[in-house]
Amino acid sequence: MPKYLFRASYTADGAKGLISDGGSSRVEVAAKLAEGLGGKLESYYFAFGEDDVVGILDLPDNVSMAAVNLTVAATGLVVTKTTVLLTPDEVDEAARKSVLYRGPGE
Repeated sequence: MPKYLFRASYTADGAKGLISDGGSSRVEVAAKLAEGLGGKLESYYFAFGEDDVVGILDLPDNVSMAAVNLTVAATGLVVTKTTVLLTPDEVDEAARKSVLYRGPGE
């Protein structure tokens, strides 16, 4: 199942909700979100700095992750960034593919 690294930052209203509901409730929400799409929450950590939250979701496909991003963004309470993660085997497979490419000016 594909894995997705997500990073999130709370808006001011989102931070107020976090203070009100607590961190554990946000982890439960994320776990139920993943399970509802046929996946699972692999990890979820709070952070400080540029990101307030980082984690990994295992979801069936890119469409499921896109649905998560759209739904979360629509609340206006959280801004997310997502990175698709590749396994070493997937990178090996990519390295074996022949790609026709010429760099600019070459």
